[in-house]
Amino acid sequence: MAAATPFPELNAILAELVDTARAVLAGNFVGAYLQGSFALGDADEHSDVDFLVVTEDEVTPEQQDRLATMHAAFPDRAVSWAQHLEGSYVPRRELRRLVAPARPWLYVDNGSRVLERSVHDNDRVVRWVLHHHGVALAGPPADTLVDPVEPDDLRQEVRRTMRDWAQTLTADEAGMDNAWRQPSVVLSYCRMLHTVEIGRVTSKLEAGRWALTNLDPRWRPLIQHALDHRPDPWLRVSLPADAWTVPLTWEFMGAAVRSAPAAP
Repeated sequence: MAAATPFPELNAILAELVDTARAVLAGNFVGAYLQGSFALGDADEHSDVDFLVVTEDEVTPEQQDRLATMHAAFPDRAVSWAQHLEGSYVPRRELRRLVAPARPWLYVDNGSRVLERSVHDNDRVVRWVLHHHGVALAGPPADTLVDPVEPDDLRQEVRRTMRDWAQTLTADEAGMDNAWRQPSVVLSYCRMLHTVEIGRVTSKLEAGRWALTNLDPRWRPLIQHALDHRPDPWLRVSLPADAWTVPLTWEFMGAAVRSAPAAP
């Protein structure tokens, strides 16, 4: 596998992921891809590593057990990249286009040891990034596996996500008082607003810079704070958020949802 990222230690982990998945899946293996920030071009040493492994058909129970063993072992590595793999295993036919309701795929969360079922990656945003920017670690070019996503379909999905995520976060209001989550929420809403504006997906970094100059000036201190506090997220995950940012983040979320209402 050619060097997929600027980080040799990460490339070694990705090579192991691909080699093991290929060995486990055998003829069921189609390809492996990077999406997320490493595909969009704004990843750095603080980014998580979003991947997709495409299969010809469903992963068998035996194959799932062996893949689960691999993912359970990765967080024990001394290399931090091994602790921040996040991705799904998806049958080729289900990746082509989104069919509602979204079916859960085999998924491992950032830092998790558990391979579980989740709809986390089964959306139009992931498909858009994969089609336009997916990095092939192995297999055919990503855009041959995914149909283009229309800009208005992407916008509508993001509008729904803004609303649904706001409801989920409100249900755990105390969770916003976290030095990792609070800046991440701000930049995530900047990215969703940017997608609504331009009809494509950008990184949190690009969207935050756009938001600084294009959104209401009252949000600039909050957005700049989120950009400034993006480095070293895993060191801040157990720390409280800066007190002034929490109420302002709730206001920012509410304004974002109101500015881009989802269709019923």
